[in-house]
Amino acid sequence: MTSPQTWMITGANRGLGRALVDAALEAGHIVVATVRGESALPTRDHLTVLNLDVRDRSAAQSTVQRAADLLGGIDVLVNNAGYGLIGAIEEASEEDARAIVDTNLLGPLWLSQAVIPGMRRQGGGHIVQISSVGAAGTMPMLGLYNSTKWGLEAFSEAMAGEVERFGIRVSLIEAGALDTDWAGSSMRFSSPLHAYEAQRVEMFGTAEVPWPSEGEATGGTAPRDAATAILERVAASDDHRLRVLIGDDAPDQVRQALDLRQQDYARDLRYAGAAQ
Repeated sequence: MTSPQTWMITGANRGLGRALVDAALEAGHIVVATVRGESALPTRDHLTVLNLDVRDRSAAQSTVQRAADLLGGIDVLVNNAGYGLIGAIEEASEEDARAIVDTNLLGPLWLSQAVIPGMRRQGGGHIVQISSVGAAGTMPMLGLYNSTKWGLEAFSEAMAGEVERFGIRVSLIEAGALDTDWAGSSMRFSSPLHAYEAQRVEMFGTAEVPWPSEGEATGGTAPRDAATAILERVAASDDHRLRVLIGDDAPDQVRQALDLRQQDYARDLRYAGAAQ
């Protein structure tokens, strides 16, 4: 058992966010859970629920300040809010692109900016970015989602080197498949073009958009298990990893993506020679 901390968790209504709220409370921590819209979280001791649209930078600043005023500061920020988008690059509308970038990339940026001053003043803190194995590679039809996670990892890696001197740690949680509704009713879709129908069938077994969904979980690591692993990472002061793989499938997925990239670089004989 670690000393009680104050956690701020975005996207807390369901899935991994909800599991993180439960796990942090059960570990004895104080939790500020943010939701967009109506809260589905039950009233519990040591839980404060605040409404926040992470796309709004000024709202991110004011919500962090409100939480700090209520509870004396934030020790751990978990940037969990986000969603997936299925669509070929050609199919993506401006609205599709701006919405997912605003949520998955700029939301964590605004909240990270908001918590750093307070963490710096208190001499430490931990920023946990919920990323994906999709930050190591890409898949057709998931390019915009992948791009937001690549961007999240880029600024977070730079930020980690900037804030380490203030006692602030950064973790990138590269999750594999989670047993949540991420690929069900939570998934969004670009308007389809007929030219990509065959590829959709090859990849997903259907050209229907959105694909049939009954709101069932997708298989993979249980959110509870993923939340436990994240809490263990935060508690482990001697764990110096920036990237933390979650799920039994995650290591293999990352290895395959990195192998493909190495093979591509190796087509340049200068790169192959530099490795010798």
